[in-house]
Amino acid sequence: MAVKVDVVDSNPNWPDEFNSEKLRLKHALGDLIAEIHHIGSTSITGLAAKPVIDIMLEVKSLAALDNKTLAMNSLGYEAKGEFGIVGRRYFIKGGAYKSHQIHAFKTTDANITRHIAFRDYLQSHPMVMKEYANLKKKLASECKDNIDMYCDGKDEFIKFYESKAIKWYANT
Repeated sequence: MAVKVDVVDSNPNWPDEFNSEKLRLKHALGDLIAEIHHIGSTSITGLAAKPVIDIMLEVKSLAALDNKTLAMNSLGYEAKGEFGIVGRRYFIKGGAYKSHQIHAFKTTDANITRHIAFRDYLQSHPMVMKEYANLKKKLASECKDNIDMYCDGKDEFIKFYESKAIKWYANT
C-alpha cells in the first residue's frame, strides 16, 4: 500500500497543534499520564517534516492505558498495540491521512530518553538538523510514496546521531 510521503517546510503552527492535542489527552486520560512530550520532526523549530504531530506519552501503567482504548477512540485515535517496539503502545489519528501519532511508554522506559535526546540534539545542532532535513526531502522525492523505503533511508542517519545524542544529553 502506498502512503503519501510528503516532507514539507517547518510550520509555525505545529507547536500549537501539539498543545491543543495535549490538553485533549490530559482530559481523556487524566492521572494515567506522567508527562506528554512533543517529539519527532514537527517538534523541532525549522526542521522540514512530514506534517504529522508526534506525541510521546509517559504513562504510569501500560495496562491502564490499554483499558483507555475507548477514550482514545473518542479522540479519533486507533490503537495499534506495540507496533514493532516492545513496551510501546502506538496510536494513529487520521487514518490514511495520518495527522497525529502517539508513542506511549511506561515512565521508566529507555525509549523516552532516546526520543527526547534526539529531538534536543537536533535542535541544538543546526548543521545536523539541516543535513537531516536534506536527507528527508531527498528520500521523499525518491521513494515514490513507499513509506518503508523512506524510513529505511533515514535509519542509518538516525542510529548514528541518536547514539551521539544520548551521550550528549547525558552530559547536559
